[in-house]
Amino acid sequence: MKIPNLLLTLLFLSVTFVGCENKYSPIEITTNDFHDAQDQLTSVMVHDIFSPPVASRIYVYSNIASHEILAQEQQNNYKSLKGMLRDFKGISKSKDTLVNHKLAALVAFLEVGKSLIFSQQMIMEYEEKLFSNWEKINPKVYLASKVYAEKVSDEIRLWYKSDNYNESRTYPKFTVDYDSPSRWQPTPPDYMDGIEPHWSKIRPFVIESAAQFQPEPPPAFSMDPDSEFYKELQEVYKIVKEIQNNENEDERKEIAKFWDCNPYVSTHKGHVMFALKKISPGAHWIGITKIVSRNLNADVYKTVAAYAKTSIAVADAFISCWDEKYRSNLIRPETLINRTIDESWYPVLQTPPFPEYTSGHSVVSGAASVALTDFFGDNISFEDDTELVYDLPIRTFKSFNHAAEEAAISRLYAGIHYRKAIVEGLRQGRELGKFVSKKLAIEPN
Repeated sequence: MKIPNLLLTLLFLSVTFVGCENKYSPIEITTNDFHDAQDQLTSVMVHDIFSPPVASRIYVYSNIASHEILAQEQQNNYKSLKGMLRDFKGISKSKDTLVNHKLAALVAFLEVGKSLIFSQQMIMEYEEKLFSNWEKINPKVYLASKVYAEKVSDEIRLWYKSDNYNESRTYPKFTVDYDSPSRWQPTPPDYMDGIEPHWSKIRPFVIESAAQFQPEPPPAFSMDPDSEFYKELQEVYKIVKEIQNNENEDERKEIAKFWDCNPYVSTHKGHVMFALKKISPGAHWIGITKIVSRNLNADVYKTVAAYAKTSIAVADAFISCWDEKYRSNLIRPETLINRTIDESWYPVLQTPPFPEYTSGHSVVSGAASVALTDFFGDNISFEDDTELVYDLPIRTFKSFNHAAEEAAISRLYAGIHYRKAIVEGLRQGRELGKFVSKKLAIEPN
């Protein structure tokens, strides 16, 4: 029996079409791709020397972008942040069935992150390798996913432009009160201006205001030997002297160095000055999020949601902490010890350029540890290798809370904070973390 020419033509076209479509493989995006992207963004931020508060802003918008795209995927049980974050109205949904949401989420993370850094070329080179590979695997899916990711990135950028960051770049520098003995003054070796004195004016993400978790004030400034303040000053002085005079390696020194997380440390040798660049406190907790996600074999959805929740808690923690720093405007131990006790004394770590109270590490670590505990559970042990890149050994922690407590007390061992700033800062961060965790109901019921 002869087959009509028209039917033969249709059969030929059908086979040809199916063959062309089948020659392209699905684009597989794994959790490692998201971990690698976080590492890439972190490395650029270290290169660009972003201050800790500004670094937290870069992480949070990038992670929100990727989470929101994945929240659109039907098999993902994690909820959108729409309505949970201040002024955030959500993102557009994709109408193109070719969109690979995991791929689009990764592209959006990189695109938003790229828009918030200086060295954009470094991200572009990283993207080029990924994009060229994806395009070879499946050009139609790649293009549809990239177009959608860029649309979402534009929407996130429009949102972040209203957070008062750009306006704060034009605000006046912090005025130092050199006449008051209790007020913060720039510290050695560079005597830098106070960093981000207007950060409390940045729009929060979940907390109601920068002052919502305002801690109780520091001890009243007094050089009376019987006063609480003077006793805390003496404690810093004596602990650092013990550490520096100890011929054997003192673990307190190791702890201080492990949690240094100072993005810019300058070293002076004669007429030569060079800078050591490191991660910020927020980056360290992003690193912990990666470690635990891998240890628990979390899937892409859970991993990206964990990054989003942690970065939101960290971002609000910086806003809360910086609000108190420039309110209490307390002098650093180094300045006061050199002036009144021992002019040759120096801290274990370089004193960061902003007021003392409360401890930023304590607030941020308290908030991040609560958010991660709420997300992954309590008593999850892990080996923290975040600082290996800086030739610092791995430290083991029994829980997120254990890590936060060590991060907080490290500031006393470092000689850059009084005890009250640590204790009250940790409490401030934990209370904020509980509030953020309760408001961000993104996990499956």
